[in-house]
Amino acid sequence: MIVRPRRSVLYMPGANVRALEKARTIPADALILDLEDSVAPDSKPQARDNVCAAVKSQEYGSRELVIRVNALETPWGTADLMAAAAAEPDAILIPKVSHPGDIVSAGKVLKAAGARDKTRLWAMIETPMAIVNAKEIAATGADPENRLACLVLGTNDLLKESRARMSHDRFAVVPWLAFTLVAARAYGLDVIDGVYNDYRDEAGFRAESEHGRTLGMDGKTLIHPSQVGPCNDIFQPTPDEVSWSRTVISAFMLPGNDRKGVITVDGKMVERLHLVMAMRTVAIAEAIGEMGLTEAAEGRS
Repeated sequence: MIVRPRRSVLYMPGANVRALEKARTIPADALILDLEDSVAPDSKPQARDNVCAAVKSQEYGSRELVIRVNALETPWGTADLMAAAAAEPDAILIPKVSHPGDIVSAGKVLKAAGARDKTRLWAMIETPMAIVNAKEIAATGADPENRLACLVLGTNDLLKESRARMSHDRFAVVPWLAFTLVAARAYGLDVIDGVYNDYRDEAGFRAESEHGRTLGMDGKTLIHPSQVGPCNDIFQPTPDEVSWSRTVISAFMLPGNDRKGVITVDGKMVERLHLVMAMRTVAIAEAIGEMGLTEAAEGRS
């Protein structure tokens, strides 16, 4: 099973060269190098050059590099997408995705630009129409030509557009999160939770991150490096979860169990669907461990 940890996904402003340099040492699983919201209109061409140069430098180790472009209908969108394709990031994040055609169109542009197969598409789910069309947007991931791998919640924009109030229990947000998550899982996609705005409030951040993990999110988007450590801790499998998963895998490998749909493990009924869950838990834990070893080796070099 091939998986990629996406516990912590940190936004970095593309116009800030020092921030892009600092990101090389931040232990986030993924970096979103931003050309959209964090960049003023007159700085967008320079930000594009900064971000593409950063990606081409190959100085970010095992971190997943994602370029958030401007929407295709903006003056910068097409140039952003073409330049991003040439830079060969791990993924390109498309903002303001509201219809499945937004992903299909981006996929066609990447194909025409000769983008490498490794460059996937991520979709920002940040409008009411995106929530209404979440199933159809996620369904585009069934076609490899569309490259869709991940949905990213833009909770700030959703709150603004819906006129809902933000609360610590996220009462208004939960239906949007849950609907998007189920749609994504139906088509094998990852889902990343929205940002927590008060980066100085670690207790509040931890509570919201735990909430997101309980819902089933793969990770959380972040606005400050101080959020990376707590986020990594919360979204990674616990030692008990990994131990139990290894026990389940070992039990299904025993002679006579390999073809069974249901077995008993330590007095508990375990189905084959639990085996799939266990295999993913172990794969994520091992991938996180390998990332740690890689970062340690880079630090010694």
